[in-house]
Amino acid sequence: MKRNDVDILDRSAVFDGYFRIDRYRLRHKLFAGGWSGAMVRELFERGHAAALLPYDPVLDCVVLIEQFRIGAYAAGRHPWLIEVVAGIIDGEDESAEDVVRREAEEEAGLKVGDVIQISEYLASPGGTSETVALFCGRVDASNAGGLYGLSAEHEDIRVFTVPVGDISALLAEKRTHNATALIALQWLILHRDEIRRRWS
Repeated sequence: MKRNDVDILDRSAVFDGYFRIDRYRLRHKLFAGGWSGAMVRELFERGHAAALLPYDPVLDCVVLIEQFRIGAYAAGRHPWLIEVVAGIIDGEDESAEDVVRREAEEEAGLKVGDVIQISEYLASPGGTSETVALFCGRVDASNAGGLYGLSAEHEDIRVFTVPVGDISALLAEKRTHNATALIALQWLILHRDEIRRRWS
């Protein structure tokens, strides 16, 4: 299948506020041949995101954040989530790497050195076009910790460090319900030795 195997019959914005929701009427080619019937799909448009796992190869620890998330609350989960630093990419003039460097400073008080891109993935392609560009960044975590965030954006962020040796236990306790953090932490477990050699 190719991109032009989709026929957009109609597209309209049904909500346009802090975020936007578009309604598509479309059909697409079928694996067995021919075309599907016309269907309606709503799509949540929130832009594209960039995220960073701050890693200190000298102390061999990561810097994580914890903050309130309405989506977790609405899903019946504990609403304070353990996450990595992240933010929305503001337009075409800002790169994903620019975003993670800015957000690391705003959300965790960290200056980021070298960065490695881990992945770029679709956050939830059944309902949103959002992509996440995910990085690991070298930081000095010797003074990391405390409370951060922009009050104008109602951010209340707790910053803390976790030794890499404790990440598996953190994951086993199922305390991390955030997909981006799960991907980043599991990636670091697999690539830790290589990253320490590269950044030593």
